[in-house]
Parts: sequence; C-alpha cells; structure tokens
Amino acid sequence: MTQIQPDTADSRDAWEIHGEERPLAAMLGQVHEGAVKELHARLAGEGYPEIRPGHGCVFRFIEADGSRLTEIAARAQMTKQAVGEVVADLERLGYVERVPDPDDGRAKIIRLSERGWEGQAVALRIFADIERRWAGALGEERIAELRRTTGEILELGPQYTSATDR
Repeated sequence: MTQIQPDTADSRDAWEIHGEERPLAAMLGQVHEGAVKELHARLAGEGYPEIRPGHGCVFRFIEADGSRLTEIAARAQMTKQAVGEVVADLERLGYVERVPDPDDGRAKIIRLSERGWEGQAVALRIFADIERRWAGALGEERIAELRRTTGEILELGPQYTSATDR
C-alpha cells in the first residue's frame, strides 16, 4: 500500500474531494481556528507570547471576581484535572492566582492577576479588531446577524451544541 506523504497530499477538505456541501460546524471551526491563530500571533507580538490556545478554557470562563476550579471546568466542559493543569500553568506564568474562598475555607478561588487582566483586555481588543475587519469586508449587518444567529444556536442548549449525553 502506498502512503501519501504530507507534502504531496491533497490539501483539500474531505467534502471538497467528495463533492459534498461543507458542514456548517466545520466552517465555523475553520473561522474559529483562523481567529485564534491570529489572536495568538498578535498576543505574542504585544508582549504575551506565553499565552497559548489551551489557556482559553480559563480566560473564557473565569468570572470577573474569580471562580472555583470546578466552575471553570464545568463551563469549559472539561475535567477538573485538565483545567487544573491549565490553571497551574497560568499561575506559574503569573496570569492567575489562587486565593482562599471566603465562603469555604477549604476551597480556593482562581482569579486573574493584574497581568491576566491585561492579557485578557489585549485579547478582547484583538478579537474586536478581527470582527471589525470582517464587518469591513462583509458589512456590519451581516456580521451582526451572524452574531445573533450563533447566539441563538448556543441558547438552544447543549443538546444542540455538544456531544454530551442527551
């Protein structure tokens, strides 16, 4: 059997090869991947080279006044162990800190450090720049409609947006 080498492989997507319409979820995934790639390239250029895509599960789901690890894991739909590793890495890098939970002395609250707040603000500005660029190319109303429609899909709940048990 002949193996196709990566540099000679057909780089088209499977649906293009088979003549099928691209699935919307795959298209949204490509948009997400492109935006995240640009985000991290620009973060690195603005002094935050150590923030990686995997850190997003914390930056996206942490509350303004901090969150317990279990809360972040639940929102991110990840295991506590996986999120704990990300938190430990961000803590080592100086982006988050663990403080005692005032409601439960046994628990810890994870909150953004000053550097974490700064990095999150830069990331939000970069995402806003990306969206403005899309709006400039496609029109503000089309991007606003995409935002509304995507929000409505998310509001349908996990039975429509994830592979969790139904």
